[in-house]
Amino acid sequence: MSDILYPEIEPFERGKLRVSEMHELYYEQSGNPRGKPVVFLHGGPGGGTEPRHRRFFDPSVYRIVLFDQRGCGKSTPHASLVDNTTWHLVDDIEKLREHLGIDRWQVFGGSWGSTLALAYAEKYRHRVTEMVLRGIFTFAPDEMDWFYRTGTRVLFPDAYDDFIGALPKAERADPVASYHARLTSGDMDVRASAARAWSIWECRVATLLPDDDLVAHCDDASFSLAFSRIECHYFVNNGFLETPMQLLEQVDAIRDVPATIVHGRYDVICPMRNAWRLHRAWPESKLVIVPDAGHSANEPGVSRALIDATNAYRG
Repeated sequence: MSDILYPEIEPFERGKLRVSEMHELYYEQSGNPRGKPVVFLHGGPGGGTEPRHRRFFDPSVYRIVLFDQRGCGKSTPHASLVDNTTWHLVDDIEKLREHLGIDRWQVFGGSWGSTLALAYAEKYRHRVTEMVLRGIFTFAPDEMDWFYRTGTRVLFPDAYDDFIGALPKAERADPVASYHARLTSGDMDVRASAARAWSIWECRVATLLPDDDLVAHCDDASFSLAFSRIECHYFVNNGFLETPMQLLEQVDAIRDVPATIVHGRYDVICPMRNAWRLHRAWPESKLVIVPDAGHSANEPGVSRALIDATNAYRG
């Protein structure tokens, strides 16, 4: 991957932005301070940003903005679910844009980041120059059912048995609700155990081939608690959308936005169907199917396609 991504860089600015009485967001800027603005929307919800996320963009051209969404990464309070909804995050993006004095920017998001990118662009179309989306997830009911009940488990029965094995047998019919009860428990040991099982399940199935480093990352308590709590919180609330198909139903609002959709053919977290359905609703978008990849942006074919997309929009 080191030969695919742009070289490592350090931010030219790090800061905190208070977006509510409770929440303060960590953000950073890197690359060219006078360059083309792009905002990176990380996955999860609850995943947080990492230094490698800066490397999908030509630093001589792009003004690269990364931030940790409410409750995760370096944002505070850690793992908080209070006032943490899709629409709070959408408005946080807009507050950050205004704070940085940016008129319009490219929006780049993968997995949950693609969900948030669609929600933001559909509300603030006039602030978006282009979109680069990966591993499409729109909170359609069959997308949720696929990952937590009927789909992924067919290909990864061993990992799924470990996932539901952390729950009492009587509570396995609805694992998301059962995990939510544990992840919001007042017992920190119960929370930590549930967080570990929830996070490792996702990381075990995120790549076409096993990635022990990714699994180890998801086994780290400093990551798993916010990731699991915030993600499960969004999932039990159906993404806080007004209707189950809202993001697809409102795609007309962004039909004229130049957009590239990148999706791994063998993505078993967000199956190829998700990207195909979005592209069919939005035929003006460009769909790039990576033939030898799963869900992760770290897989070489996915990384290469994402960089091709950001390079194409440099001008």
